Amino acid sequence: MLEKYVGRIVEIIYVDKHKKITQRLIEVRFIEGDMVKAYCLKQKAPRVFKLASILAVWPISRAKSG
Repeated sequence: MLEKYVGRIVEIIYVDKHKKITQRLIEVRFIEGDMVKAYCLKQKAPRVFKLASILAVWPISRAKSG
């Protein structure tokens, strides 16, 4: 589902490890198995997300992300 967004900024809604629904802007770096390696723009740090925990994803225009 996210393969086409590698190298792009997307907004995701996901369930975190505490079962909390969270929304984040991330730059998808690469996908390895069932994990998405990304840079979180909110935390300003690399993050890893489980594909199964991502509930929704949509691309973000460069104007909104900048």
